[in-house]
Amino acid sequence: MRKLFLAVSTFILLPLNSCDDGDVITFELDFDDDFQVCESGGDLVFYKTKNDPSESLSLKVTDLTIADILKVDEKNEYKKDITINANNPFNYRTYSNTTLPNDLFCNAIPNSEVKLKEDIESTSGTAKLRTELIEDDNDGVPAELEDINGDGDLENDDTDGDGIPNYIDADDDGDNILTKDENPDPDGNGIFDDAQDTDGDGIPDYLDADDDGDGILTRDEEGDTQDNNPANDITNSEVGADYLNPAVTTLVPATAYREHTINRTFTVTLVIENFDLTLISLDVFNFGTLESSAIPDISKSRKVTPEFN
Repeated sequence: MRKLFLAVSTFILLPLNSCDDGDVITFELDFDDDFQVCESGGDLVFYKTKNDPSESLSLKVTDLTIADILKVDEKNEYKKDITINANNPFNYRTYSNTTLPNDLFCNAIPNSEVKLKEDIESTSGTAKLRTELIEDDNDGVPAELEDINGDGDLENDDTDGDGIPNYIDADDDGDNILTKDENPDPDGNGIFDDAQDTDGDGIPDYLDADDDGDGILTRDEEGDTQDNNPANDITNSEVGADYLNPAVTTLVPATAYREHTINRTFTVTLVIENFDLTLISLDVFNFGTLESSAIPDISKSRKVTPEFN
């Protein structure tokens, strides 16, 4: 919950001939940390609302779309500094309604049930809009532990050489057994020194191209029907899949990698600087983080099948 308390003398609000110019009114902007966004006619409105009392904060930005703010650069970032002005106003509003409807903003026809009490607009200041894209393979191994060479750069750690860095590679060793299925953390305690190592060679299965050490690559230990999944090829059910059974050395060369799913999450933040709402002037106001359910594409996945080598 983001709270902003302001004490303002009433002589700012009352006529000059008022005799009661010494009272103090306390304004409390008590909004959640998250904000919402809606799109209308090529413009965006970033907003947050609250009830009891009913208030809203909103920033309208012209010529900007949701698709625009999700277009990240090669660093997986989007940055835009927006000048607050008459075309891009920042508003604080109060309402007579006890509760506010969900469709308060971005309606072609204004909601007739909404009763506006006060509308204070700032046409100066700067809004700093930032988007960061985080990608992960959700393979059970934290991204920071997939920095195999320890240089702090996750992009150049690619154990199987398939062109997909380990931190977004669902199959780090390219053996067509997904990393999450190779028990990288058997007891789930976040410590990976007990990762499954079937052949005891010191290389955990999820980074070992030949899990059972029988000289046949795991990805090549399939039966007559190739489906890029050695896990369902079982000669001896008491031992398990052939790729974990060193007594079975059936060789059926693989011809393709399995399809990978890469999870993507966008984090959109907004900071308002040097604005003036008459009663409220601040150098910096953290507007918050875009709510994860605000737009359909804020969390999604992409699929890729590496070129086989």
